[in-house]
Amino acid sequence: MKRILTVIGAAAGAVTLAACGTSTAAPAFPAAGGGVAPVSSATPRCTTADLAVLLGKPAEKNAASGQFDIPLTYRNTTDHTCGLYGVPGVDLVGPDDATFGPVYHLPRVDNGVKYNEVTAGTTASATITVLKPSDGSKTWTPSKLNTIPPGQTTALTADWPSDLPVLRQDAATQPGSYVNGILADPS
Repeated sequence: MKRILTVIGAAAGAVTLAACGTSTAAPAFPAAGGGVAPVSSATPRCTTADLAVLLGKPAEKNAASGQFDIPLTYRNTTDHTCGLYGVPGVDLVGPDDATFGPVYHLPRVDNGVKYNEVTAGTTASATITVLKPSDGSKTWTPSKLNTIPPGQTTALTADWPSDLPVLRQDAATQPGSYVNGILADPS
């Protein structure tokens, strides 16, 4: 019995090692424009301290009435290249809602680029999609946005457009408001 358990343990260890792989290098992808390139294992992730955030102008989506896309742009403010990929955390902060409170944690959609590097002074963006309340519905307008870059724990803050109320759908299974993954900016 002891021999069988030893063989099973050795086989499980081999499967675990095979699943983890032996290479530490990330796969290379073609570089996008604007100083964005593939990430290597030697390139550290961008930290919150490396970045500044800018919230762009809302644009109504053509295919979905009442839904708006807002660019969430991160600029590398350092003199070195860093990796920025994944889905940022986004919290909309506003007046206290009797049901949900003052913070709306947006769901994340992992649809950005797999890997990219942001050189000094360049940017990468995610898109925030929000659903406005319909006419006559209760409105809730955030005052600011807190965003945590992927892989970080400290937030950056930006002012929310005062003319863009958001429909709170905190408990919805398919809400109309969410944050998309980081994309490499083409410029």
